[in-house]
Amino acid sequence: MNLQSILITNARIIDPATGRDEQGDIFIDNGRFAPLPASPAPGVRCIDAGGMVVAPGLWDIHVHFRDPGASGSETLASGAAAAVAGGFTTVVTMPNTSPSCDSPEWLKYQQQSDLPVTILPSACITVGRSGTAPAELEELAAAGAAAFTDDGAMVDNDAVMAEAMRRIAPLGRVVMEHAVVPCIAGSGMIRECWLAHELDLPIFPPEAEIEAVIRDIRLSRHTGCPMHIQHISTRGAVEAIRRARAEGLAVSGEASPHHLAIAAEDIPGDDGNFRMNPPLGNRDDVEALCAAVIDGTLEVLATDHAPHTPASKSKGFRRAPFGVIGMENAIGVTYRELVLKRGMPLHDFIARWTIGPAAVMRLPLPSLAIGEKADLVLLDFKNEWTVDPSKFRSLSRNCPFNGARLIGRAVLTINRGRIVFEA
Repeated sequence: MNLQSILITNARIIDPATGRDEQGDIFIDNGRFAPLPASPAPGVRCIDAGGMVVAPGLWDIHVHFRDPGASGSETLASGAAAAVAGGFTTVVTMPNTSPSCDSPEWLKYQQQSDLPVTILPSACITVGRSGTAPAELEELAAAGAAAFTDDGAMVDNDAVMAEAMRRIAPLGRVVMEHAVVPCIAGSGMIRECWLAHELDLPIFPPEAEIEAVIRDIRLSRHTGCPMHIQHISTRGAVEAIRRARAEGLAVSGEASPHHLAIAAEDIPGDDGNFRMNPPLGNRDDVEALCAAVIDGTLEVLATDHAPHTPASKSKGFRRAPFGVIGMENAIGVTYRELVLKRGMPLHDFIARWTIGPAAVMRLPLPSLAIGEKADLVLLDFKNEWTVDPSKFRSLSRNCPFNGARLIGRAVLTINRGRIVFEA
């Protein structure tokens, strides 16, 4: 089926893969970026960007769509709808579904072609995410596993993890690690802060993350397997990753909007929407994370979009499950924290949501260059908007930014030449 041709004019074009940052026009024909026509032919959809930013479609390499197993929180369809509303055209789904994604059949289920977003499914490192024995890694890679992770839990057995990494290394895939040592974390659910004492909540020691990251870096060094550390929350983890990268190791890390924007000291009260794993860091950790994203030590921004039903999240901090949703407010939150507050160049900011994630995944970098598939987002960095989770396309509402006034959001998302979201 022929796709509608689209001409976007009067845009600020930011394409980190090519270094392009200029005012101009973009033409899409038959699902790909094409040379500008002398004049638009009849039937071409013409869109005046009004100076807004055109960028490659955003990537989020850490999302939970809860499908199969928890369709009351999210489904592939609702998660995809939330993704494109946030400006994302490519996402990496986590395998902590029910059943766990440790078989070719469940990988195939994740890769539904009729969705408005491209899903790259990750598969389990260990059978059933048990941490006791590696899954059929080679078979899973052949079936389309884009990465391997037991996210939601760390593979804390060194021998099991080392064996898995030695087998994954020649497959051209990355290991994505939920870096929290269980025996150090214990029952900890919150970092040291006033609320922890007010509610007598068990403290999560930062060493639980730091020691896990140090272990994972050591295994990457010994096995040659690329290692990506998920949802970093501590200064110590940032420093360990900085040392590893200076050593030339294939180690990367990501920061999530909530860890960049909220410190444990600023949690407003007994609210389950502020409970996540790892928990919010202290103010010193927040500053370290922001600095690391800006200087490129952390080359990836990722939401860790983790939906839960309103009933489960309304039980207060102690009893609520871990996790917050993030895709539909991610750009506004991170733009505020990194660009507006701390002066990060917009070109670099876009890179952390596009070429940074793609590079970690060992995949071609998304680009607006002629001939590339037309994945694109039009971003409004001029007008303020108010976060209202009741209007989100996600099925869940567990958002710690409810009521926040932000600048920066997607107003148009195009995936493979098709308009899949329009505000």
